[in-house]
Amino acid sequence: MIDIITAANSWLNAIVWGPPFMILLVGTGLYLTIRLGFFQFRHLGHAWKHSFGRMFRPGARGEQGAISPFQAVTSAMAATIGVGNIAGVATAIVLGGPGAIFWMWMVALVGMATKMAEATLGLKYRHIEPDGHVSGGVFYYIEKGLGGRWKWLAVLYAFLAGLAAFGIGNMVQSNTLAESVASGFGVPNWVTGLVAVVLVGLVTLGGISRIAVTAEKIVPIMAVAYLAGSLGILAIHVTDIPAAFGLIFQHAFQPMSAVGGFAGASVAMAIRFGIARGIFSNEAGLGSASIVHAQARNQPFRQGFWGVWEVFIDTLVVCTMTALVILVTGVLGTVDAEGNVVTGAVLTSAAFSSGLPGLGGYIVLIAIIFFAYTTMLTWNFYGEKSWEYLFGRRVVMPYRVLFLVFVFLGAVGALDLIWDIADTFNGLMAAPNLIALVLLAGVMAREKLDYFNQLRDRAKQPPDKF
Repeated sequence: MIDIITAANSWLNAIVWGPPFMILLVGTGLYLTIRLGFFQFRHLGHAWKHSFGRMFRPGARGEQGAISPFQAVTSAMAATIGVGNIAGVATAIVLGGPGAIFWMWMVALVGMATKMAEATLGLKYRHIEPDGHVSGGVFYYIEKGLGGRWKWLAVLYAFLAGLAAFGIGNMVQSNTLAESVASGFGVPNWVTGLVAVVLVGLVTLGGISRIAVTAEKIVPIMAVAYLAGSLGILAIHVTDIPAAFGLIFQHAFQPMSAVGGFAGASVAMAIRFGIARGIFSNEAGLGSASIVHAQARNQPFRQGFWGVWEVFIDTLVVCTMTALVILVTGVLGTVDAEGNVVTGAVLTSAAFSSGLPGLGGYIVLIAIIFFAYTTMLTWNFYGEKSWEYLFGRRVVMPYRVLFLVFVFLGAVGALDLIWDIADTFNGLMAAPNLIALVLLAGVMAREKLDYFNQLRDRAKQPPDKF
């Protein structure tokens, strides 16, 4: 049965991640970048000032929403800064070579515009019920932004997103978590799975407010701790950093031959796995983050600034740190006792252990525990809101319970198959979102124009009217 599932998924994966989808994914980001006047490059400082520079404010006056803008972005980053930054980067390098990181960067640069559009449109077209219950996301900006004749696309996205949550935001996380704890502490996978079920359930059963409060506290601390460990290793290996960058740029356009246990990689593999793992990491194009950004007390275009920094921090900072640590410590191509090439979180852990003996491995292990945990929290919310759109509020609690069942199944499952299935569902759910973003690019352009017009009008007012 497993062989049949593997074969079917491989066939579908080849279609989903074929050239047409790659063109749609990167092309959408590039198109939005152009329509928004290269906003993520020209106005990066402005985006910082009006996102992180305002993060301790409760939200825009008069705006409705369940959580603050900062809670929205930490909840979204709880989903993006996960095992994709640790295990996903290592997998991309093993399967696609160091050149895969270059393509991760490229998809992130245009993905900043994609994520900005998702956050903006998610909030702009959200639905608020009379009792204050807030819902939003791709399905709402398809239905409201494109009109009723496109509702079939909204329904398709919601269905696929609800399924995808069991992969990218659930089983992949719990599996990597269980494997890492088993390797580090010798705890059986099923035990870790049960503990994860309890800890995830304690938060997710309380809804978005409890998820947001948890993410707000955990995500910044763990991200800073992980980056501090990475910078410590890079400081020790500072003379090897130029060579590491050289490998990344060289093999982005030139195949890498087999070295040690590393089997080599073609340019096509570098592009394929760089883009796929980049999307897995920052989720730009999936549209998932729009679901939580819609909950924020903010103005639509300003909320989009958080989307820009989400991708920047996740891929251009955190993923790059992981990649450099792997390359400068020379662990690429390492084989285990059974002669298998080390990959995933195990490879990243080996790199940190080599760079910081006695401490590095624990940094990765603790990061995986917290990153995987917070990712599962937010993706539970993504999945339940997607199916709430389809079936109403009555589905929320059953979905949360089913999600917990899959947390356990992921912990005791097979890693490679889970990753492959998650990749397939990522591509499937992204397609409806990307189509909608292209069709709504004009709306985004108007949002930008209106925003800067308002800024100019305010600048002309006396100071006491601000």
